[in-house]
Amino acid sequence: MPGTEPLDLQSIVDDIHHELTPRLGEGKVADYIPQLARVDPKRFGMAVVTVDGDVYKAGDAEVPFSIQSISKVFTLTLALGKHGESIWARVGREPSGSAFNSIVQLEHEHGIPRNPFINAGAIAITDLVLAGHTPKEAIGEIVRFVRYLADEEDILIDHEVARSEAATGYRNVALANFMRAFGKLDHPVEHVLGVYFHQCALAMSCVQLAKAGLFLAASGSNPLTKHSVVSRQRARRINALMLTCGHYDGSGDFAYRVGLPGKSGVGGGILVAAPGKASVAVWSPGLNHNGNSLLGSLALEMLASRTGWSVFGA
Repeated sequence: MPGTEPLDLQSIVDDIHHELTPRLGEGKVADYIPQLARVDPKRFGMAVVTVDGDVYKAGDAEVPFSIQSISKVFTLTLALGKHGESIWARVGREPSGSAFNSIVQLEHEHGIPRNPFINAGAIAITDLVLAGHTPKEAIGEIVRFVRYLADEEDILIDHEVARSEAATGYRNVALANFMRAFGKLDHPVEHVLGVYFHQCALAMSCVQLAKAGLFLAASGSNPLTKHSVVSRQRARRINALMLTCGHYDGSGDFAYRVGLPGKSGVGGGILVAAPGKASVAVWSPGLNHNGNSLLGSLALEMLASRTGWSVFGA
């Protein structure tokens, strides 16, 4: 158990990296998106950015990767900024218990997705972000927002990944058409999906991602840039959704093992907020059966255990 002495976070991060190195390559890379199938499965990066501004990293922490569904945290934050609490008329706040791309629940619930982090919910949120914009303008707004959060101007969209998703995203096309049929999308399906595929194709390193998520660990403000991003209450509510819904139908298990709000992506990344302490990003492309990074989840479980950072108590 951690004592009262200051944590040696660099040693903790280094030790986790060292202990997991023999297991690099475990899990299954997301091969249903052809461009992601080409990623080296033995990559592993980890970055911890504290609310005091210190950065601790190991492995491939500076290598950009496709953040995929982690982008849903940023578009949700944008949509809340544009529309406020009215967005909850369009999307729920409950864990899904179903696969992230399931269509069954959507039919039962008349085109209202269970939460903003499953694919259908994120498509509904993207539709809200698109309000008043052309698709190109909405994509630009998302990129500018993420650059603002991370204070990094070189964050880009990987257009090869975006094209790869557009060419193979049949299930997302089905989900979007389903919601449109129920009158739950305001914009043409092809416009909404164009923005959605591009936001998922954002390429960021673990260090950039941890910096971008720091506002969630610091009551809505980024202590590095002094930018106020959201209110304290809104940061708390986004964290609550990440804890309960951030890992698809593996969210309960992640809360049980790690005990921190987080959001995963099928590119193998996970962003986690330790409120009042730090923002953490890990990347390991091999996924478990829920579509979450296998070694990334394990690394975060080890980190939570060694720091005592769980929201449920040390």
